[in-house]
Amino acid sequence: MTSQPDANVPPSGAGVGEAAHHADLAWRSIGVPNAVVKEFDFWNNKYEGRRLFSELLGTFFLVLVAVGGGMVNARFGGAVPSGARVVAPALMVAAVILFMGTVSGAHLNPAVSIAFALRGDFPWRRVPAYVVAQFLGAVLATLLLWALIGKQGSAGLTLPGQGISATTALLWELVLTTGLVSVILGTASGAQQIGPLAAIGVGSYIALAGLWGSPVSGASMNPARSLCPALVLGDWTAWWAYLAGPGAGAAIAVGFAFVLRGPGGGLSGVQAAQGTLGSRWRPGPIQRP
Repeated sequence: MTSQPDANVPPSGAGVGEAAHHADLAWRSIGVPNAVVKEFDFWNNKYEGRRLFSELLGTFFLVLVAVGGGMVNARFGGAVPSGARVVAPALMVAAVILFMGTVSGAHLNPAVSIAFALRGDFPWRRVPAYVVAQFLGAVLATLLLWALIGKQGSAGLTLPGQGISATTALLWELVLTTGLVSVILGTASGAQQIGPLAAIGVGSYIALAGLWGSPVSGASMNPARSLCPALVLGDWTAWWAYLAGPGAGAAIAVGFAFVLRGPGGGLSGVQAAQGTLGSRWRPGPIQRP
């Protein structure tokens, strides 16, 4: 077997040439982690357990802060100011992106996973497991808070503000999530050359959106952050708004990304969405010659 197609055999069409190109690249890339996966879109699950644990752990920390801020505030009589309750989750998201973004992409949000898949930067077949890991992390965080400080009524839930209908909350979440996912897709594209500072861009947006948007809808922008505490604490008020709003906002943001930057699937977007575990780095000690 050779790494090049037989030059003496005339091509029978564009399909044959493309197949030969793929075969050539696959043969020459044997031994390179995930190289064949990228060529044929196979699912290399060698490191998938690490990636899913990363999503679970990251979402756990996010929800621990986001839900915990409200619960601790209620438990200790206003000990956590409203500004701190919206800025703290933003800082946690930035920290998680920095310390585990290269492992799993640090989605931490089902709407983000779906947006990356719609954009063509993330395989659809991996979305269900990511979403399950995110929901599990959110449930575990809420259960831990419940066990440590007890239920505090509706504290920690994302609910429509006083006099705000569920429909208005849905539309509010749609708009906020459109902005959030637009920032995520934009900083992931490589067009802005932001690199690791994407954590600052995403965290800043979450903080700003929360500071002015939380009185209306809670500024969740994340179905896992909203639905899992509702499940654990037993309050399903306007739950559908916090599922449909972020989902629709994510889809709109993908459309905006296409208008601004064309089709997805580029190297920077794929690496941001999937992480670089197994392609640019592997866990374990350096192999000595």
